[in-house]
Amino acid sequence: MNAAREMTCRELVDVITEYLEGTLAHSDRARFEEHLGECRYCATYLDQMRETMVALGELCEDSISAEARAELVEAFRDRRRPA
Repeated sequence: MNAAREMTCRELVDVITEYLEGTLAHSDRARFEEHLGECRYCATYLDQMRETMVALGELCEDSISAEARAELVEAFRDRRRPA
């Protein structure tokens, strides 16, 4: 694979939800899966995400308090900001 097109671990983490939901673009999905084949850490991370989803089941928005929801939104917003 072209080194410029290789997916990094950070990129994989950023798009893992799209991958699991089946909404990741075909070209990115191929890069994602190729990276998984080369990186045991990301393959383990994907397995952990799948296990978490099964363990939690489907949560509805009403299942957490407004305060907890706001804290989660802020935490994810901070994670997306460049360092």
